[in-house]
Amino acid sequence: MLSDLAHAGPGASTIGDVTAWVLHVDLDQFVAAVELLRRPELAGLPVVVGGDGDPTKRGVVSTASYKAREFGVHSGMPLRTAKKRCPEAIFLPADAEAYDAASTVVMATLKETGANVEVMGWDEAFVQGLTEHPEHEARDIQHRVLHNTRLHCTVGIGENKLQAKLATGYGKPAGVFRITHATWFGLLGGQPTDALWGIGSKTSKKLSAMGITTVEQLAHTDLHELAAQFGPSTGPWLAQLANGVSDATVSSEPWVARSRSKETTFQEDLTQWPEVEEAVANLARQLAGDRLVSKVVVKVRYKPFFTSTHGASLKTPANDEQSLVDTALKALARFSDRRPVRLVGVQTVFAS
Repeated sequence: MLSDLAHAGPGASTIGDVTAWVLHVDLDQFVAAVELLRRPELAGLPVVVGGDGDPTKRGVVSTASYKAREFGVHSGMPLRTAKKRCPEAIFLPADAEAYDAASTVVMATLKETGANVEVMGWDEAFVQGLTEHPEHEARDIQHRVLHNTRLHCTVGIGENKLQAKLATGYGKPAGVFRITHATWFGLLGGQPTDALWGIGSKTSKKLSAMGITTVEQLAHTDLHELAAQFGPSTGPWLAQLANGVSDATVSSEPWVARSRSKETTFQEDLTQWPEVEEAVANLARQLAGDRLVSKVVVKVRYKPFFTSTHGASLKTPANDEQSLVDTALKALARFSDRRPVRLVGVQTVFAS
């Protein structure tokens, strides 16, 4: 029943007198921190990692040290913009192998605790263990990670994954913070709806058009109204988020990628569409592999920085080069804009 969906807010699960709190472990400025370990002389300086480390070329920021962030530099920003905002920044090339190696040690350290660990990427994971004192467990995790890797992490604590994830933001950097149902609205009630994990700018704008601008407003919005606007599943789910409710459980099952992608940034804009087609085809060929693909999504970033995407599904899942190229070009054909192109990307979605 819709009326019951958003307001059922069970606390953290318990076994006897012990609570199964969820902890969200997030490495602080992970990529930059790994680089600073290799270059300790850069500690305290504004460091920006991205592309091949040359801010005169096109590329985007992978991460920035806290010092660089003070100048407004952030992930996803063009390197040239980062250079303008922070002329004295040290720019370094991205080194995926080094970050993979550091992440592997971090995740192994978390698993050594004996708790359920759900890896979410290079620099974050959910941990769930039985404890009466989650702050003690969080501090123990921080100590273990620092001892094994010399990297600092923040730990968010919650009665579910949603609360733990958001708590991390309040604990940054290198802190521990807890959010519960009892403190939820005091902390988040007046925040904009896109402060919630799972609500992006597009959904937030739609909610704003309905007169819903804060988390608390969304939490108390009629569920039928939300269902009419966003659908019978998504609408009530948005209200659940706003009430701090999440049914997602921490799973220790090995993470399996659902998709794979590659992209290319051009130092000079492509002005002829056949050049764009060839670039997309080349990326699609590189994505052919062992796993069957059900859909191909193409991303095009036009000059100066407008990005659009289109996708196309395969009639039958396949993994050969020609099938992926044909489908990628089919998706590309759905772009009507022929302005100069600065970046193209191709993503293959694996068949389930």
